[in-house]
Amino acid sequence: MSDHAPAPAQETAPPGGARSRELITWIWRDFLRRHWIVILLAFCFMALEGAMQGALALMMRPMFDDVFVAGDQGALLWVGFAVLGIFTLRAVAGVGQKTALSYIAQNTAADMRCNLLDGIMTQDGGFHQTHPPGFLIQRVQTDVTTVNGVWPQLMTGLGRDFISLVVLIGVALSVDWKWTLVAMIGAPLLIAPSQLVQRFVRARAREARDLGARLATRLDEVFHGIIPVKLNRLETYQSDRYKSLSGDLIRTEVRTTAGSAAIPGLVDIMAGIGFFGVLYFGGREIIEGEKTVGEFMSFFTAIGLAFEPLRRIGAMAGLWQVAASGLERVKDLYDARPTLVSPENPVPPPTGVPGIALSDVHLAYGDTTVLSGLDLIAEPGKTTALVGASGAGKSTVFNILTRLVDPQKGTVRIGDVDASAMTLGDLRDLFSVVSQDAALFDETLRENILLGRADVSDAQLDKVLRAAHVTDFLPKLANGLETPVGPRGSNLSGGQRQRVAIARALLRDTPILLLDEATSALDAESEKVVQEALEKLSRGRTTIVIAHRLSTVRDADQIVVMDRGRVVDQGTHEELLERGGIYARLHALQFKTEGPTADSVAQARLATNSSARNTAPRRPQNGLIGRLVRLFSP
Repeated sequence: MSDHAPAPAQETAPPGGARSRELITWIWRDFLRRHWIVILLAFCFMALEGAMQGALALMMRPMFDDVFVAGDQGALLWVGFAVLGIFTLRAVAGVGQKTALSYIAQNTAADMRCNLLDGIMTQDGGFHQTHPPGFLIQRVQTDVTTVNGVWPQLMTGLGRDFISLVVLIGVALSVDWKWTLVAMIGAPLLIAPSQLVQRFVRARAREARDLGARLATRLDEVFHGIIPVKLNRLETYQSDRYKSLSGDLIRTEVRTTAGSAAIPGLVDIMAGIGFFGVLYFGGREIIEGEKTVGEFMSFFTAIGLAFEPLRRIGAMAGLWQVAASGLERVKDLYDARPTLVSPENPVPPPTGVPGIALSDVHLAYGDTTVLSGLDLIAEPGKTTALVGASGAGKSTVFNILTRLVDPQKGTVRIGDVDASAMTLGDLRDLFSVVSQDAALFDETLRENILLGRADVSDAQLDKVLRAAHVTDFLPKLANGLETPVGPRGSNLSGGQRQRVAIARALLRDTPILLLDEATSALDAESEKVVQEALEKLSRGRTTIVIAHRLSTVRDADQIVVMDRGRVVDQGTHEELLERGGIYARLHALQFKTEGPTADSVAQARLATNSSARNTAPRRPQNGLIGRLVRLFSP
């Protein structure tokens, strides 16, 4: 898989103001609006904290004129208590607004992650082929976390800092409007540079998010493929690739930080110009006696305090660009809609044990044809085996039956119901699947078998464990059913994982069973145990088996031979051998005969009869010797 995680196809909205308004509207509508009471409370606290800044600036005039200059003893007490009250209210308001904002931010982030996960799990197989796990983890975890860290600062800027700025500018204007204009003389100079810096920050932040996704994808592939990495001595190679991506990310993050810091830096330059102007013009008026020291200190304090929220508001422009770059990616995933959905007016699923019929089914991935006019019938309650070379379309049949993919043409019927006419839930409730790769979760053995079900009694679970031969190895586990199976079931052997998958299927108790190379990766002893469990599982169900090892399907009621996406032959094991063709050639290769001779047919009949009496002799395809023979055969 490439390091380059693909960008979502839905990202078509223009960057800048229009996109920002869209993102803010989405956040408010889908996540923030439900917390409006807490938001209102937070803004009340922020307004109180912001107003205290102005009150502190106002107290500078009586402090200097009445206390320090006039020496009024009475004023000393009330001014002192007033300042104490201002700082007390400011402290209470600060704690209140931070607590409320934390509540809002944490709930918003949790809701966003849960909604994203819910949406991603409904996506089609094609979506997951173009969006690797590392890319999706980056979106769900890192991007949402980034927004969660920025959001309280943005709301604080809209509330406390904006109110502080307005109140403090009001105090400054009340002292002298001319001084205020002089102090703000540099503000117009910020507009154009700020716009340029914001565009730069947003582009770099978007680049950093993509690099983060590529790093996460690289880690995901290395950790999941650690055995091939070790066996092929790829440690240095993979480490160098990760270091290269990390270097790119470092450079991008540093440039993003520099751009974000440039905006408050511009505010500092403006503040310096303003302070110089006020000191020059205001100082002359004080020297000439036109203004008092208290008036100048009140104004100077107000302007000095005003530049700090102004600086934070300026910094928020950069913070928003960083957050918006992540929000764009998150929203694109949030807006993605699966193409495989349940019909608006679904029909009930079939009852009993249904048969399966595929008629003139065509499927292609891009320019690659997978199925071309496939006609297939699996009779109810019987076992149908699909055989053929790799790429013949066998696994695609399973994907079509369960609607992991829809054909471009043709019909798929389960019993007397079209598969696309049922809800996806009803359709998939008809199937149990046991595949070569038994997907286990890093949870306990019990949780891996129950899969969240709480309606299973101990007696029912024990019956399933015995039928699936899980009880054969259960006493060997330290904590029995409460033993963690490890990442992807790494604490269990291949045969044990397969038996857990069979136990799951038995517990589901569905009328249709799909077996995809369920024993191909097992040794002879494990295969025998698993095969016995599969035979119990398939009784009374419509079963479709995919197998390359013909010895596992010769007792099937019907064997369907596929080649290049269509059925080329079908019948019983003996009938197919007698007719020759692809199946006979595959059989000859696996059993080391020259072709479908009379002797091979007789041997096949003898093997079939012996299998029925459970006295089948060991075949050369089983065990280590048989595998080596197949490996080096022409």
